[in-house]
Amino acid sequence: MTHRNESASLDNFPASPERRQVIAVAAVVAASPMLGGFPQSASAQSASPPTVRRSIHSKRRKLGPLDVSALGLGCLDACTGFYSPPKERSEMVRLLRSAYDQGVDFFDTAEIYGPYISEEVVGQALAPMRDKVTIATKFGFSLTPDSQAHGRTDSRPQHIRAVVDASLKRLRTDRIDLLYQHRVDPKVPIEDVAGTIKDLVAAGKVRHYGLSEAGLNTVRRAHAVHPLAAVQYEYSLLWRGPEDGLLDLCGELGIGMVPWSPLGMGLVAGKFNADSRLWERDFRNSDPRFAPDALRANMALADLVTQWAREKEATPAQLALAWLLYQRPWIVPIPGTVNPEHLNENLGALDIAFSPTELDAFTAAVSAIPVTGARMSPGLMDIAGLEAPLPEAEAARRAAPGARE
Repeated sequence: MTHRNESASLDNFPASPERRQVIAVAAVVAASPMLGGFPQSASAQSASPPTVRRSIHSKRRKLGPLDVSALGLGCLDACTGFYSPPKERSEMVRLLRSAYDQGVDFFDTAEIYGPYISEEVVGQALAPMRDKVTIATKFGFSLTPDSQAHGRTDSRPQHIRAVVDASLKRLRTDRIDLLYQHRVDPKVPIEDVAGTIKDLVAAGKVRHYGLSEAGLNTVRRAHAVHPLAAVQYEYSLLWRGPEDGLLDLCGELGIGMVPWSPLGMGLVAGKFNADSRLWERDFRNSDPRFAPDALRANMALADLVTQWAREKEATPAQLALAWLLYQRPWIVPIPGTVNPEHLNENLGALDIAFSPTELDAFTAAVSAIPVTGARMSPGLMDIAGLEAPLPEAEAARRAAPGARE
């Protein structure tokens, strides 16, 4: 991977004036939380988080036209029990407000998280500072009448409009700052989806449009109908798929990127060792990279991150997030957490500096370590990276005798 010199210092990233703005399928959209409760290696235990300086207040990033804090907060696990036993709602409300007090003004949720619970918590927590934060949420799945998700994609225009109205009520707001299609619907052309979002923007219910885990051609087609502010994909030291074309496409089109699971679901954050076992209802039990044999093999990557973090006087989580921040100036990771100490730790990533030589050496060392296990279970892989179907007229044109691309 080639790194430009201007990527070598966080101080070179564009800054704007200070404006503080359950089911398996839900997992693929998550920002991975930094969880406690697992045995830690001695090296991880010895790395205590340094005190967070107020860097985040001056470190701003652009997601298309959106101006947000350089780190956001993923809210998947807020009271949903997705990775860890559910917390009290009041506790999560305090955590989200603490994040805001520390400079975070970009919060990520979705209707399917819970389902519904995360949006409700975000709405309650951020209501007092609504005009000073950016709230992102997502549509794209069917939910049964008893509020249980069953994993079927649904991006029909009428469904999108209904979901937006329901999300606005749960979020206690009159507009959604960034609305993602959670997963491509293989039955609905992206032009129909983007056109519906365009109408919602005109109506004032949505400010900006995003896609999550869509194919590259779908991103380009959607952007042609209504500009995308951001795309959301899994991206971390554990999985670097966006480097195969997506980052270049975002740079070309002026689209920001929001990595979910930026800490590799905790694997590169120093929270596991080879003998770690997960809570019985933890989603990661279904992730092939966390199967016992795979986890033991993947500790080579975790240990490398821990070694480099020690040299940088940082924690593994801080190093992993800092590495992502250095990849492009329009990348905004959204690490999730239910732990105030981990929130403080994650924000310390903004104080970690790489020289160009260090960045290249670390990236090369990471590249030399193979990751064991697919990044998702087979069922979830089936709905990742899809290309949306073409509109009927375009499909017919391409199928006509003698048609050329």
